[in-house]
Amino acid sequence: MIKLIITGGTIDKRYNELNGELEFPETHIPEMLKQARCTAGIECQTLMLKDSLEMTMADREAIKQACSISNTKQIIITHGTDTMVETAKYLAHSQQDKIIVLVGAMIPYKINHSDALFNLGCAVTAVQLLTEGIYIAMNGKVFDWDQVNKNKQQGVFEN
Repeated sequence: MIKLIITGGTIDKRYNELNGELEFPETHIPEMLKQARCTAGIECQTLMLKDSLEMTMADREAIKQACSISNTKQIIITHGTDTMVETAKYLAHSQQDKIIVLVGAMIPYKINHSDALFNLGCAVTAVQLLTEGIYIAMNGKVFDWDQVNKNKQQGVFEN
């Protein structure tokens, strides 16, 4: 069984036509897994729906606790890309016996040409194949938590 912890980020944002803003009315992750015809055993838990720029140390601690109390060794965390590396680093200093893959998107799932579904699929596969540790799955690549940066000019993650 894979535990999928939902924390928000662009992957889950939706465009509000009335005010022109991106917001979090609800998570789209179960819909995405259904659309992808995913047959892996996945249990979703919505922990929060936040933009990662608004994430606090208390939020990171809540993510860490959710990972710690999970009975499964395979965990995926949806997360905003702006501070994904910081959360991965926070988790790396406390987790030792699980496989944790953070994933997000540069374009919301509900917007055309989104990378969300592809990135989520990569994370689902990665968490089943990796050894214990903290990873980031973005842009068709899997990175060790301490060997990745977000290139904000190009909108990709790289070593």
